[in-house]
Amino acid sequence: MHEYDPALAERLREKADWVWQETLRIHQRAPETRVASSLSPVEIFVTLYYGGFLRQNPADPRWHERDRCIISKGHGSLCMYPILADLGYFPASELERVCLEGSFLGAIPDPVIPGYETINGSLGHGIGVGAGMALALKRRAMDQKVYVVCGDGELHEGANWEAFMFAAQHQLDNLIVLVDNNQICMLGATDSIVSHRDLRAKLTAFGWQVQVVDQGHSCECIAQALATSQRANNGVPQAVIFNTRKGNGVPGLENAPLSHVTPIAPNVLAQLLEAKR
Repeated sequence: MHEYDPALAERLREKADWVWQETLRIHQRAPETRVASSLSPVEIFVTLYYGGFLRQNPADPRWHERDRCIISKGHGSLCMYPILADLGYFPASELERVCLEGSFLGAIPDPVIPGYETINGSLGHGIGVGAGMALALKRRAMDQKVYVVCGDGELHEGANWEAFMFAAQHQLDNLIVLVDNNQICMLGATDSIVSHRDLRAKLTAFGWQVQVVDQGHSCECIAQALATSQRANNGVPQAVIFNTRKGNGVPGLENAPLSHVTPIAPNVLAQLLEAKR
């Protein structure tokens, strides 16, 4: 089982900075992509994929012994494209063709992309799919973990709460839900539309073991939380709520109410990429 090594922190931070830049470059070439939603989970994905938490085999994406990662907030996973290319799931040259005719890398990802497990265009189903996978692995006495990365906005969908109850009922301690809690959904602040109020308390009441990470852009804090969840073997499903910033690092976009559907102005993009070199 994974034990977090503090020496990883600097390498993960450098990788997260690189992924942030590459995500902006993709958005520069394909402005129809949802960039703000893709900047809040950068460190979550980087820590999960580079920190030694996922058993994976880029040469065989459907490897029988892999851990599963369900990217429920598919529209907000543009940052996964450079990660998957860097790890060898597909050639890095494909990053130049996002949203172009003939490319398998679209504005919203599809399971045709090596490294994606499920269809992610319709929100609110990732936790249910993950729970089903976790139950199947349990029934087969297999020790793989199932991670689900979701956004706080999609937790407005009732199907998620059915899945939370189902997972607790079946003691799916091999299921780990990671909430990118950037607190802004499509039309504004999540709490002004349908407030979760105390999300931790709700998940706890549904029978889950819950951690809250206030520093949701700290790879070190994320890794420590993931290590704790991964070690759990108590018959209780695990959730980690990461408090993040939508549009992280982009002036005028970060935490803006309508950032979900707002592209970055070309001059701002150029300045940000120049400053990060």
